[in-house]
Amino acid sequence: MTQKENLLRTINHDNPEWVPNGLEAVKWIFPPVIERPAQAGLDDFNVKWDIKKDAEGGTYPAHNGNTITDISKWREQITFPDLQSMDWNSVSKHAGKINREENLLCGFVEMGLFERSYLLLGMDEALISFLTMPDEMEQLISAIADYKIKFIELFDDTANLDMIWYGDDWGTQNNLFLPPKIWRKIIKPHTQRIYNCMKKRNIIINQHSCGKIEDVFTDIVEMGAQIYNPAQPCNDLAKLKNKFAGKITFCGGIDSQFVLAKPNVTEEEIRIEVRKRIDELAEGGGYIAAPSHDVPYNKNLLDAMNDEIRTYGKYKK
Repeated sequence: MTQKENLLRTINHDNPEWVPNGLEAVKWIFPPVIERPAQAGLDDFNVKWDIKKDAEGGTYPAHNGNTITDISKWREQITFPDLQSMDWNSVSKHAGKINREENLLCGFVEMGLFERSYLLLGMDEALISFLTMPDEMEQLISAIADYKIKFIELFDDTANLDMIWYGDDWGTQNNLFLPPKIWRKIIKPHTQRIYNCMKKRNIIINQHSCGKIEDVFTDIVEMGAQIYNPAQPCNDLAKLKNKFAGKITFCGGIDSQFVLAKPNVTEEEIRIEVRKRIDELAEGGGYIAAPSHDVPYNKNLLDAMNDEIRTYGKYKK
């Protein structure tokens, strides 16, 4: 069985031979849209980003770098990027070099509806506006969704995507950013429209959301997400697997916060964590083993993780 076939069987809960180690047989492709600049500067919505050069990590939204100063005036204060003017030819050329017999092609679509709203308004103002001016926020979210749908359609027309990694962080370490009622009223319907666009095009929906989001996990499954990443352990992953087995694939789960990035962590502790997540999540397929977020590079420890996934993650016939 090829890696591609095994991955598809995993996603479809159809008797894979092994637990995939990350998105095996997936090649990534990136759009020409700048949602988050690699260096300090402006994104394509004219939101300002900074970078702290003496710290690990990437760019972050600058203080007072947002573009909307008054939610009631958002229509005058933002201009959506001109998608047609961007360099899609380079995307097409990249896609044409991928061996599609052996690989799935995954498009990277970051800064979903909630994230883009707080980038445009600033986090404090966005959260306040969701509660105090929900109608204006719903209209802004609807407009962002319209843009995202056009973006995805053009991306797929150019690259013929098999999968989309769609990022929108809905949770903190302890809870959702928004009350579930507000999330369901404003974020969910327009995320559903984005999902429907992907479904219509037979694109695998790989929903990324950091944080504790189990209060709306039923909604995510019902909306049609096929993969959930990075499956952070602040959620009760075993409970979610038991409830939604056969309905969604978990990608991640191996604790990057309290195990992989723990000072002086041992190889055996990492192997124990890998076995724990495979035991919790792999039965019947529907589990792609991976860290629950980025981890510091340590060859010996990553080798231990990869080896344990390979040896412990074989399904018994």
